[in-house]
Amino acid sequence: MQLIHKKIRGALTVATCSLLGLNSVLADEGEWDIDTAVLFYSETDRVTAIEPVISLKREYEDEKILSVKLVIDVLTGSSASGATPSDEVQTFTRPSGEGSYTTESGETPLDDSFKDTRVAVSAQWEQPLNRDYNGSFGSNISKEYDYLSLGLNGTLSRYFNNRNTTITTGLSYAHDTISPEGGIPQEFSSMAQEGFHNDFNASRSGNDETKDTIDVLFGVTQVIDRRTLMQVNYSFGTTEGYLTDPFKILSVVGEDGRANDYVYENRPNSRTKHSLYWQTKHHFNKDIVDISYRYMWDDWDITSHTFELRYRWKLSNQDYLEPHFRYYMQSGADFYQRYLLDGEPLPEYATADYRLGELTGITFGLKYGRTLSNGHDMSVRLEYYQQSGDANADNAPGILQQQALFPNVEAIIFQLSYSL
Repeated sequence: MQLIHKKIRGALTVATCSLLGLNSVLADEGEWDIDTAVLFYSETDRVTAIEPVISLKREYEDEKILSVKLVIDVLTGSSASGATPSDEVQTFTRPSGEGSYTTESGETPLDDSFKDTRVAVSAQWEQPLNRDYNGSFGSNISKEYDYLSLGLNGTLSRYFNNRNTTITTGLSYAHDTISPEGGIPQEFSSMAQEGFHNDFNASRSGNDETKDTIDVLFGVTQVIDRRTLMQVNYSFGTTEGYLTDPFKILSVVGEDGRANDYVYENRPNSRTKHSLYWQTKHHFNKDIVDISYRYMWDDWDITSHTFELRYRWKLSNQDYLEPHFRYYMQSGADFYQRYLLDGEPLPEYATADYRLGELTGITFGLKYGRTLSNGHDMSVRLEYYQQSGDANADNAPGILQQQALFPNVEAIIFQLSYSL
């Protein structure tokens, strides 16, 4: 999945609807808050996703809070395989080993059989431990057709300076099981041709693999004045296990740039990530500005910068507009390469998945919200996303100099929320 799959879980923070920017509404005589929303995401000629969300939150005595969230993702469409385009028709065996698909001349190879449904449930309990400490712990489970994720998390917060300063530490653990249709491919084994089941079975190393992820968070939140709030976080994460995408391949090209073979990718079996995050919110007389920046680096030689800006413009006591802008810039992994050259020794690791390449992503849009006469809240959000990279390589062999090796991805995001 290009943008929104498998990692839509805020394991280090209290489970909320912040992913969709929802507002809470009081129900059942103040005992429950209920948030509902539907998100629609569509890439041009690629993946389409529909994601309904419902969140429940109940406050008990002594400031104890229970939060529960249910998310359902329905995804269909086409996903880039990693192979290079060509000046001739290309035929690929599907990941299951059953059937094939073709790509026309000059087009990015896309597997049009992409289809999945994900159901995720999370629960979080939060309560004061004493006057100066607050704690929370939670769990989550996410199930797809070929993917199962189980997670636990907890946070501890300490208040200082008359609760104007909060220091928070968090820890989460996730255990994932990957069971792709057709099994786990052996690294750099050749993609078998349709109908050659012996060759296909010989390219498999098993039915499933696992990986384990541990994330740690250290953060400080400071009330600057009665209108300004600032937050600074440092997070550290390490993942061990199967990190290869079993559905991605690389083209092995000759001097003319045409593919002589297609092989399955191979990634390192560990990854360590660090990130620094800063956010400031300021409340003007009526409006609110929210600005943030995140810097991430890892041992795959990827670095990224994320700048985000929201401005809530209050039109009246019932209406507001919220423009949104996000800019993302990423360097490529040290083992990212768009193709392999026939006759040269195989590298230890290689992937043509452009999500691990050098890229830039821009998101901008607008949200409109209104409090209705019956006290209910509703909002509508529409955004546009574009991802781009270096489409051409000067040193590419043969016909690849005329092919788009890093195609742009465009998507429309529409979200409707209603507070019952």
